Amino acid sequence: MSMDFFFDIDRQILLLMNGSDSLFVDGLMLTYTMTMTWILFFVSLVFLVIKNNETMAQILVTLLGALFCFCLSEFLSDGLIKAVVARPRPCNDPSLRYLVDVVNGYAPSGFSFVSAHASNTMSIAVFISMVVRSKQLTVSLLLWSIINCITRIYLGVHYPSDVIAGIICGVIVGLVSFFLFKTIFKRVSSQQRFISSQYTKTGYNHSDIDVVILSFIVSLLLGVLVANFSNSL
Repeated sequence: MSMDFFFDIDRQILLLMNGSDSLFVDGLMLTYTMTMTWILFFVSLVFLVIKNNETMAQILVTLLGALFCFCLSEFLSDGLIKAVVARPRPCNDPSLRYLVDVVNGYAPSGFSFVSAHASNTMSIAVFISMVVRSKQLTVSLLLWSIINCITRIYLGVHYPSDVIAGIICGVIVGLVSFFLFKTIFKRVSSQQRFISSQYTKTGYNHSDIDVVILSFIVSLLLGVLVANFSNSL
């Protein structure tokens, strides 16, 4: 099979998932793709780290580990791979410009491959999941990343292959960042293991994790309200 065959499938899936006849869904996808929508979720994750680490050194290593994870993902996806591949976004590609449904004029500049949204969110999801070790939180983080991935295809700013490659990049970055973090974290903390049902095995309180999950749900609901309000204007 030639590469043209795969590119054609890529375009067909894009056009199948891109846009809809629903102004509400358009608004919802625009809302969910914006970083500001998830501020409460981000704050709750920081709260989780601060509340569940005993020393300032542990807190800083964990937060800096997450920051390193994001920066590495951003550098690889936006700073390196996109510059090398230089693939136009679907919404700006002359061959697709009039086939792609551009929602409310949202057509950012820059290149398409790989999706930084997919890479960044997945890398953070993997990193925090490995740090905290909570199944419920892991599901929430992966769902958050997947929602961001879907919005990029729906809005016509990325091909499905951009998103898939971004997810793979994010998983690798998240794992590499975690193992670097783990090496450093061992030097600033005890080897204590938590066996109480109140905590995960890495020492995170399930009640505090519930707060993070609740903030994720609230962010989702706020996105629905914002989309509905925008649709009513």
